[in-house]
Formats: sequence, C-alpha cells, structure tokens
Amino acid sequence: MSDLFEDVKKRLYGKTSKIVLPEGLDERIITAASQLKKEGLVEPVLIGLQEKIEQKAKEINISMEDVEIIDPSTYPAFEEMVTSFVERRRGKASEEDARKLLLDENYFGTMLVYMGKADGLVSGAAHSTADTVRPALQIIKTKPGVKKTSGVFVMVRDDEKYVFADCAINIAPDSQDLAEIAITSAETAALFDIDPRVAMLSFSTKGSAKSEETEKVVQAAAIAREKAPELTIDGEFQFDAAFVPSVAEKKAPGSVLKGDANVFVFPGLEAGNIGYKIAQRLGGFDAVGPILQGLNKPVNDLSRGCSSEDAYKLALITAAQSLNAQ
Repeated sequence: MSDLFEDVKKRLYGKTSKIVLPEGLDERIITAASQLKKEGLVEPVLIGLQEKIEQKAKEINISMEDVEIIDPSTYPAFEEMVTSFVERRRGKASEEDARKLLLDENYFGTMLVYMGKADGLVSGAAHSTADTVRPALQIIKTKPGVKKTSGVFVMVRDDEKYVFADCAINIAPDSQDLAEIAITSAETAALFDIDPRVAMLSFSTKGSAKSEETEKVVQAAAIAREKAPELTIDGEFQFDAAFVPSVAEKKAPGSVLKGDANVFVFPGLEAGNIGYKIAQRLGGFDAVGPILQGLNKPVNDLSRGCSSEDAYKLALITAAQSLNAQ
C-alpha cells in the first residue's frame, strides 16, 4: 500500500469512524467491509437483508463476524427517519414519498449519515454517480458558502502526490464555480499532507491568448484569492508553466507559483477527465477517487468497475474526511 494510505491509516488510529456501504450484496463491498472490520480503523455498516448478505459472504468465503448489517424494512428508527427526511426536503416529499425512497439503500444510508448515526458513505460499485450524489445533495447538502459539490482525484506515483479537479461532476463551471473548486481542492490536498499550491489551468499563460475561456480562468483565480487570501493560488496557466520551473520562469516570472503547483484546477470537465486519465494511463499514476468535496458530511462515489481494494481505500479516505469535518 502506498505511503498515502499509510498516512491516512495513521490518522485513523484510535478514532474509529462508522462508514455506510449501502451495496451490501456486492461481493467487492462484502470483501472490503470484512477487511475494514478486521483492521478496526473503520466500522463498516452494510445495508440489506442480513441473511442474504451473510449467505453471499459464505459463498465467497468471507467472514462477516461482528459487521453491522441494517435492513431498512425492519429498522427500529424508520419512522423517525421518515419524519426527519420530510422535514429536510421542506415540502418536496410527502411521508408516503419518504417511506418509498427510504427503502432505497442509497437514500437510507445517506439519512443514517445526516442523522448522525454514521459518519460517511461510500457507494457506486453497483450504482451510477447520479444514484450516489443525488441523495447527498438532497439530504446532506453542501457546506455554507459552497454552491456545488465537485470531484477530485489524488494522483499518486511513488512519493509524488497531486490533486486534479474537477474531474467528475461539473461539466462547464463558471468563474465562481472554479474559484470554489480551487478552495475546496486546497482543503482536500491538506487532508493528504499536501501543502496546496493551486494552479488554475487554461490553454494560455498570463495573457498569452485572449478569449472568453481564458478570461473565465483569470476571473476565477482573482475570486479565489479574494475569498482565500491565505492560499497560494494563481492563473491562468498552461500545464507546463504550472509544473516545470524553467517554463514558469519564462512564461510567468512574476507569479507566486514557480513551476511547483501541486493542485491543478481544470477549466472544465472535459479537460479534467481527459487529463487525469492521461496521467493515469501514460504517466503511471494511481488515480485515487473521485473524492467528492464541498458536502456537509462525506459521501464518495466508486466506479462500477472498482475492485474490493478500491472500495476499502475509499472507505479509509471517507473516514479521514469525516474526522476533518468534525
């Protein structure tokens, strides 16, 4: 396991967090839950019928000993949850709506987090991103001052660690969105012991090209600096000017960034998604995520092509986020 996860695990020692894994019948999730329980750093909670989950675990020779399993249909506090959900939705859902929705594992698991009965949630092994994110946005919602959630990847190769954002959620962010993404990404970087130096990326460096697209990034950098003057943030930058000191010296000699950026904010989802996959496939980086940020409590989304190890690692990250949010 990389140093990144060893550092995360050290942070969790003695501070067990309860993390909901709603996809209780998925073999990968069962395997991850068993590993988490054995280590004792994260208390996994599976959602589903206990006998079916235990039978599935038995079939794949995985121990479910002492792993908490909750069946929404027999949950003792279900009526309390229904009332809480209706209040949270503020007229957008009736009690009848709530009773139906809360039998869905993602809605039920998200409500456990909202009600303080769990500290975070990891889903997506068998659900789409929308199925994971929608309940989080409706119930947990974004932090004060944050309008949108965003998705980042921590890119890891040996002792190198970088944050790429937004690579998962916002298709065409405006200047305000990009500034928000920059600030929340810096917070995420700090969670992984990265001293954030944030570059707002474009196809232009410091006015080398002029367009609506480049001006959007220039404005975003200015907004981010105004909102978070304590952070090292600059832009607009081409990637090489943000990352290569000799290029930075030529293209942006007056910048606070000297080719030493470690948090990269892409101007749109197309660039972000392509960029992280190029680094992953051609550069040999491990892409950890997507890690969702900006929510009041942590909810994270797995890829449907994930492994049990991916689920295990994202549960550790979610637990670390929950400690940071306290």
